[in-house]
Amino acid sequence: MMNFGYNGILGLLVLIGDIWAIINIFQSSVSNEKKLLWIIAVMLLPVLGLILWFFLGPRDRGV
Repeated sequence: MMNFGYNGILGLLVLIGDIWAIINIFQSSVSNEKKLLWIIAVMLLPVLGLILWFFLGPRDRGV
């Protein structure tokens, strides 16, 4: 039987958040270099990168 406790659920939520962030980074209108830097940050620092991207990441203000 798998032990799928709070750590597993938290990890799954972080993974979903990181995938969501990477998809939004790809869809943003910033340069490819900035996209690459944000994706690297999110992948190497999953929780911190997600938080930084959420507050400081590229936004399409006109939408």
